[in-house]
This record gives sequence, C-alpha cells and structure tokens, in this order.
Amino acid sequence: MSIRVLTADDHEVVRAGLRAMLAGSDIEVIGEAANGNQAVSATLALCPDLVLLDIRLPDDDGLSAMGRIRIERPKQPILVLSTYDNPTYIARAVALGPGGYLLKSCTRDELCSTIRRVASGENAWTREELRRVTGALAVPRFSSDVEVPLTQRESEVLRQLAHGLTNREIAQALHISYETVKEHVQHILRKVGVSDRTQAAVWAVRKQIV
Repeated sequence: MSIRVLTADDHEVVRAGLRAMLAGSDIEVIGEAANGNQAVSATLALCPDLVLLDIRLPDDDGLSAMGRIRIERPKQPILVLSTYDNPTYIARAVALGPGGYLLKSCTRDELCSTIRRVASGENAWTREELRRVTGALAVPRFSSDVEVPLTQRESEVLRQLAHGLTNREIAQALHISYETVKEHVQHILRKVGVSDRTQAAVWAVRKQIV
C-alpha cells in the first residue's frame, strides 16, 4: 500500500521536483498546496498519510498552518522540509509536534526513509536537532498563561521574530530602524523572562501570538 503525501511549498519547481523524486517509490503525491491556507484546506479534504510542509509560505506560514492542522487533526503526521537550518524555526516546529525536520539538501533516500518513518508514527528528530533547541523549550520565567504587558510595537516585533526574521529583516518589514528593533527585542526578552530570541519565539507559539 502506498503512502499518500500532500506537499506544501510555494515554489512550483520544488513541488514538481518532489513529485518526480518520489515517483516509482511506495510514496504517492496525492495533492499540492502553494500556501498555508491551501495546506490546511487540502489536508482536511484529502486526509493524507503525511503532510510534507515548507516553513516560509504565503498567506499563512508553514508553522502557523501546522498549528491550525493540529486543531482539526491532532494526530496528522507532518514532516517539515525547509531550506532554513534556523534554530528558531526548529524550536517552533518542535513545540508544534511534527514528526521531523529535514533540509531540502537531503538525499532522495533520506527523504523517502524519513517520510516512511513519520507516516508510520515514528519520531524522526535527530539528537543534534533536539540538543540545539533544548534550552529554548525550557519553561521561561513567565509561563504562557501569564499576561505580559507588551506594547503593540513589541508584539509586532515578536511576531516577526517568531517567523524567523533577523533584526534587519524586521526593520525592513516594519519600516523602523535597525537600532529600534534591537531595543524592542531586548525589551521583549526581559518582559517575557527568556534569554534569547529562540526562547521568545517558542513562548510566542505557546501564547498563540503566532
């Protein structure tokens, strides 16, 4: 019996490449999505054995889409496939509970074997990946059910930070200076009670800010 997979990536060439790469195996691509909203609706409509999900997607990023899928289908097997070896992304992903996190530089054999493992309910996280984000997943000084008095601008910066943007990217997105972003990030870390931006991103996920 084949493993039915939904691929979600905003680049058509990547989706076509995945379909070609998986052809001839026991893994069948039954649907494709080009953005986060499509990923959610297609998952609910097709009930795939596994969702192969990119992180940076239009409309609703992959990690936000994963959170929405989790609400409707808590046991849905999901495998993240990303270009970014970014500890913030990895920590956010771990907090949402996918079966693993692969880079797009992986081989066909690595992709197929990981899809099989995650689709069967196994955990494909490596010890190194989990070690890198262990500190970020620790409970911060303020738990997610405690109200933290962030300003509107700090909340905007935190959302961008949790999406994995650098300070310079946040400055460009919000049309403010780089130094202002640095100041907002320091205020956020102090208010939330965490030591780095990755921990702040995980807190934001648990607080459902992103």
